[in-house]
Amino acid sequence: MAFKEILPRLRKERGVTQQELASKLYVTRQAVSRWETGETEPGVDMRKLIAVALDVPVVELLDLPDEQLCQCCGTPFSIPNMPHGTNADGSENGEFCKWCLINGNFAYNNLEDLIETTAPFLMEAMHLSRDEAVSFMGALAPTLKHWQD
Repeated sequence: MAFKEILPRLRKERGVTQQELASKLYVTRQAVSRWETGETEPGVDMRKLIAVALDVPVVELLDLPDEQLCQCCGTPFSIPNMPHGTNADGSENGEFCKWCLINGNFAYNNLEDLIETTAPFLMEAMHLSRDEAVSFMGALAPTLKHWQD
């Protein structure tokens, strides 16, 4: 679901006006209105603040695709020719991509390694700055299965 549809729904569910949300975020009411009409979209860091202000998980505000994602790096499996990872016995693992799980071993030791490696690809694919890519991965990755153990 698009951010412009999610924000007004969440805001109204919580009984918060555009002006009240704007005041909590130190932006104008017009900025909130533009987000809700889709005229503009807030960056990842502002979405994190909105999530705190509305008391929702930030992933609800990240415009993630409604499809299966690699449960380590978040890459959608809908990407053409997106290969799955492999288990120790060589069989395919449907939860992880081939860059994250190789013969039952994870390629990344910690979130910092994952973010450092994947940020450049995210920057290119989504036309984000490095800071935005790092912020996005910092919000998404902890919600994925591999990082919750």
